[in-house]
Amino acid sequence: MVLLGSVPAQAASKPDTFPLPNGFQPEGIEIGPGPHAYFGSRATGDIYRADLRTGKGSVVSKGPGTPSLGLKTDGRRLFVAGGNAGNARVVDLRTGRVLKSYQFATGTSFVNDVILVGGAAYFTDSSNAVLYKLRLGRGGALPENFTAIPLTGAIQYGTGINANGIAPSPDRRSLLIVQSNTGKLFEVNPSSGATTEVNLGGDSLVNGDGLLLSGRTLYAVLNRDNTIAVVGLSRDGSSGKIVKRLTDSRFDIPTTVAAYGHRLYLPNARFSTTPTPDTPYDVVAVER
Repeated sequence: MVLLGSVPAQAASKPDTFPLPNGFQPEGIEIGPGPHAYFGSRATGDIYRADLRTGKGSVVSKGPGTPSLGLKTDGRRLFVAGGNAGNARVVDLRTGRVLKSYQFATGTSFVNDVILVGGAAYFTDSSNAVLYKLRLGRGGALPENFTAIPLTGAIQYGTGINANGIAPSPDRRSLLIVQSNTGKLFEVNPSSGATTEVNLGGDSLVNGDGLLLSGRTLYAVLNRDNTIAVVGLSRDGSSGKIVKRLTDSRFDIPTTVAAYGHRLYLPNARFSTTPTPDTPYDVVAVER
């Protein structure tokens, strides 16, 4: 999760829209270290890095031919959710080399998003009511094995995309996950997997996808609504309210969000457009 400091002097000159490779089919985004954004391809799993100062970039890690969805960095490595391949991998940001891979599931699964918090990486699965946990060792050492934590309590999986985006609560004692098909937000005990529904005062986050927490503000991308719901949360994350909705005419089903300076950056997944090798894709920046 990238939280923001001062805005670089050249921020005003940064492009507010820039292209990704044709046919790329983006889904996840992560920013940092510095003004560099990383994007994962649903089509090939390639990782593309762009310089936010120019909008120019290149593929820095070739994919395995299966999806790269949610992304998070610890500053030297990129943790990548593997979608319907049921897996995750950790990529060295300097070399693009895959440091380690983890096969979470062998049947139906959709490993959708990831968060780094409390010395561990947690991955959601939109098809199975479980979180996958990688407990990092001393100095961030990657573990040999993962832990599957069943989700219990308030969340009930149904048809469609279930648990999707994930973020820490403001007090960092629990996790927050959005359930796309129901529009509900849940607080999750990271040790037990017990869930309770966050009281949103009747508000809905249906089509909720990527989440970004900044202080006590949660940015939730509502993909097919072409909207970012801005949620003000209580300190413990147990309640909240949508205080603003951000939309932009350039949105074309954005999926995930990351921030740099005063801007939010979102890749347009264009789910309603039949993908071809020549289909154009882009990234949009909006003021938050």
